[in-house]
Amino acid sequence: MTLPEVTDWREDILGPDFQARDIRLGPDPEGEGEAVATLVRYLPQDAAVPDDWASRSAVLWVPGMTDYFFQAHVAEQLHAAGHAFYALDLRKMGRARQPGQHWHYADDFRHYYPDLTAALTLVTATHPTMVPLAHSTGGLIVAMWANHLARNNRALHAKVAGIILNSPWLDMMYPRPIVALGRPVINALGRLAPHLEIPGGNLGSYGVSIHRDHHGHWDFNTEYKPVGGHRKYLGWLRQVVLNQKLVHSDAINVQVPVLTLCSATSRLNRPYSEKANTADTVLDVEQIQRWAPHLGEDVTVHPVAGARHDVFLSTPEPLAEALDVTERWLAQL
Repeated sequence: MTLPEVTDWREDILGPDFQARDIRLGPDPEGEGEAVATLVRYLPQDAAVPDDWASRSAVLWVPGMTDYFFQAHVAEQLHAAGHAFYALDLRKMGRARQPGQHWHYADDFRHYYPDLTAALTLVTATHPTMVPLAHSTGGLIVAMWANHLARNNRALHAKVAGIILNSPWLDMMYPRPIVALGRPVINALGRLAPHLEIPGGNLGSYGVSIHRDHHGHWDFNTEYKPVGGHRKYLGWLRQVVLNQKLVHSDAINVQVPVLTLCSATSRLNRPYSEKANTADTVLDVEQIQRWAPHLGEDVTVHPVAGARHDVFLSTPEPLAEALDVTERWLAQL
């Protein structure tokens, strides 16, 4: 594989212990300028590079829709546990978005494959294997990519030791008859009017439950991750439902062990209350638990009582459980 142009490491927006480099992927297939992904690593600058750095297995954080990597506490803990930690802001996401591009927009999720393959190649040039840790829509994309890699590049696929899914978006959060009727409509209209903005961009109580300026404790860039969510478009939604259907028809097989983390409870379409701090207010966790086992032969599903949609942005007790389960699962690979 010929790697795309890659910039040198520079200090990241999270501070000197994090470094970032851009992966320049050429013209954007959707005609929005240059496609760029940004790779981030955690390597503390006030300490020597660990003696075992090159032999450490790497974890690659992949964010979801209306997201970017800022969960520094996860990087610190997994680094302390003996892993090399990286993150990837995909094209049009967070650090990687270029001026004028629609945030997070893709009219074909296969356009993300070069981002992930380049990151895998770069990371495993230093480390023996890599485990993607993918959140929400990122979980759907990573599962598709791993399935593609298993079918088309066994040598690279062999470097993926496993996958961790953090509340992956594997189904629509609506009654089955509505979803069944809506899929063909979304498919047809999404092809005809891909940039038609759709309702549902507001994440309701989730954003205010996590940001420190509202009811939460976490600080993040609200341009990269608006509290109410980025705008969403019909072409993007078409890709979501088409690829969820592949999961439901057992057309996806990642062919590596999978750990799926999610909350034990959903609380959807309700205004903020204290209960939003201990539930998934974005996705239906019963759907996650139903469909995650369809992604491969070795899938562990671990609901975390009291967790939020991003289980790693939960309150202290469920956060500690999510990190502990993650560390123990990684140690078994």
